[in-house]
Amino acid sequence: MSTILAIDTSTEACSVALLYRNEITHDFIISVRDHTQQILPMIDKILRQSNCALSQVDAIAFGQGPGSFTGVRIGIGVAQGLALGVDKPMIGVSTLMTLAQGVYRTQQANSVVAAIDARMNEVYLGQYQLVNNQWQAVIPECVIAPERIVEQVKQVSINYYSAGTGWQTYPNMLTNIQQSDILLPQAQDLVMIANHKWQNNQIISVEDVEPTYLRNEVTWKKLPGR
Repeated sequence: MSTILAIDTSTEACSVALLYRNEITHDFIISVRDHTQQILPMIDKILRQSNCALSQVDAIAFGQGPGSFTGVRIGIGVAQGLALGVDKPMIGVSTLMTLAQGVYRTQQANSVVAAIDARMNEVYLGQYQLVNNQWQAVIPECVIAPERIVEQVKQVSINYYSAGTGWQTYPNMLTNIQQSDILLPQAQDLVMIANHKWQNNQIISVEDVEPTYLRNEVTWKKLPGR
């Protein structure tokens, strides 16, 4: 029975979830510019509600992007600090895949095209199918102009659902796709993917954490010594 703390600040949402004793406790707020002020109190609140100490967690999961560059860095930095403090491994989860899990939670849909508004007239794009309770990427995650999405995605049918803010900004990217209410990633969905990764020993050390930015001009500074 795993215990996993999940953190996501990769978008304008700030989200925390704890899987403990087979129950998920979660918190979610919209926090455009004060993630750093919100995230630690939210973590403390979730742990207290569940009567769980940070030292009891098996791993700390985080939203690894793509998303807001600053938001991704904040989430990873907080997760790294916590994991270092209690000497626990980490689990990185795609922000786009987390959106897909949200659609499954709310719609029971197993085919999702997730798109996050990436600004600069582009979106972060991911296409997923749920196979044997595990999300499979149909195409590699990418950053792309909205008008090119129809060329990139594979065999989208009426069974596919949309997810993410990209569909708000560019609602006509694809025809023949069902609309969902999932616009922002939530840690309660992230923790479900992280739990599956934990069961399959898909963990990483604090020093090996890498964000997913998708834009090549953005660089990431690893911890000292890496």
